[in-house]
Amino acid sequence: MDASPIYRLPQDTLHYIFSTLPLRQIIICRSVCKFFYQTLTAPAFMELISTQPPLNLIALRPPHHHHHHHHNRDVSSHNALHVFDPSSNQWVRFPLSFLPFRSPTPVASSLGLVYLWADSLNSLESNKSLIVCNPLTRSFQVLPQLGSAWSRHGSVLVGSPNRVLVLTELATLYFSGSDQWLKFSSNLPSKPRSPILVSDSVLALCDVGSPWRSQWKLFACTLNHLQKSQPWTRLDRHEWGDVFDILRRPRLVKGLGNQILMVGGLKSSFSLNAVCSTILILRLDLDSLEWDELGRMPPEMFRCFQESSKFKVFGAGNRVCFSAKRVGRLALWDYSTETGKGDWRWINGVPGNGDGLFRGFVFQARLTALP
Repeated sequence: MDASPIYRLPQDTLHYIFSTLPLRQIIICRSVCKFFYQTLTAPAFMELISTQPPLNLIALRPPHHHHHHHHNRDVSSHNALHVFDPSSNQWVRFPLSFLPFRSPTPVASSLGLVYLWADSLNSLESNKSLIVCNPLTRSFQVLPQLGSAWSRHGSVLVGSPNRVLVLTELATLYFSGSDQWLKFSSNLPSKPRSPILVSDSVLALCDVGSPWRSQWKLFACTLNHLQKSQPWTRLDRHEWGDVFDILRRPRLVKGLGNQILMVGGLKSSFSLNAVCSTILILRLDLDSLEWDELGRMPPEMFRCFQESSKFKVFGAGNRVCFSAKRVGRLALWDYSTETGKGDWRWINGVPGNGDGLFRGFVFQARLTALP
């Protein structure tokens, strides 16, 4: 290896050659040898690739486990971030063993960084902290500590760097880079379902119905209104009609730009136990406040979800994933803005037993993201 001509190339020439590779190849090259690693982690090279587009991946959240399951669990697979790369149709595993914490559980991602709940190693009781890390560069930062109740009941939303929210029905915690969490009252009518952060606004679905019949409505709150006694407002328009009543188990997904997607089972009628005919994807433009339909799951694919009373929905932008118990694989909807059409396909080879309800998030991998 010492005699290899590559050693005689000037550093900037090497940097230029490697910078023409796609991000996926750069990541692979970094683990070839020490020389490649040093070359591809040098500050000058990192600056050169800072404008490279990120790798758009779909990351899985580990399933909920109770303590008595621990002895059955494959610790090595749990201590990793499993991601799917739709462009190469492959699963990739990023180890999380570089984190000095117990049970790291990835929950969200933004701008190339992954946010995880984890237990401190030196504490016997469960004291959860939120960790922000870049699994590609193995750099991390610990956010101020929170009680474990927040990790059990709170939804983590992340936006621009150092902007993190933990949301429950009663309260909202907000972290914006200072050394503490700010706590605000939520005053929501029910537990916020599938909350999302779109620029400076948080949107969530809440059930305002009765114990025997759900009635979903859309609620919104801007970050600078968090300190108000009633921070949330109900978004509703007369012309929306029964848009919330036609969907069973609706979920919100962040769309492209200032758009949100609402996904759920399309009810065949308004009766209480109406069966669903397919899964519907609607889009709301937050500027014009107009809904339109973006896609319907093909009948042969929906047949696999029909048996399941529950299904999980996750994604962002123009990709939405679906999982259900005993389906054994994920369904992916991939929307093209050029054609205005969504492509439906299966994702096979899901890590683990492939039987559960998988949840996840979109991870835009970048080598240059700093926690």
